[in-house]
Amino acid sequence: MRHGDKINNLSRTASHRKALLSNLANALFVNKRIVTTLAKAKALRVYVEPLITKTKKNDSKEQISHNHRLVFSQLQNKESVKELFTVIAPKVAGRPGGYTRIIKLGKRVGDNAETALIELVDFNEVYGKGTEKAAAATGKRTRRAGGGKKKAETKEEAPAEVKSEETTTQAAEEAKPE
Repeated sequence: MRHGDKINNLSRTASHRKALLSNLANALFVNKRIVTTLAKAKALRVYVEPLITKTKKNDSKEQISHNHRLVFSQLQNKESVKELFTVIAPKVAGRPGGYTRIIKLGKRVGDNAETALIELVDFNEVYGKGTEKAAAATGKRTRRAGGGKKKAETKEEAPAEVKSEETTTQAAEEAKPE
């Protein structure tokens, strides 16, 4: 019985599953998006997101090299580890998790398997156009309610700006008859 067993075995042995997920993760880090089956994409997300989180903990040189070694022990590929730490890590530095997106593509023709596209969220040009401006404007975002102060300040500032515009238009109108 498999009560409480949360890992998806993907009908493979442990060594085969480890190799499969490592190869899929390497392909994802190099290509930024891959097409695979839905079950493999969901298993890959669970495998990849902790690896990406390890790239964000850069307190000291020892911590950085330790994280490099931990990630390399999982991936076994220098190029993808280098890509992960140099290209992907700076882009996801402000994101508090949720680094991947899975999009269902439908059923495959040959075996009717459910296929999906898994991609890194920050490397999508279609969905990322609005988020670049928001990320540049704000640093770390939380879900807590506390934005009331900022909204109140902007409401107070807005009438002051309107008054100054009215005074400039009145001054311009007074200057015209001369």
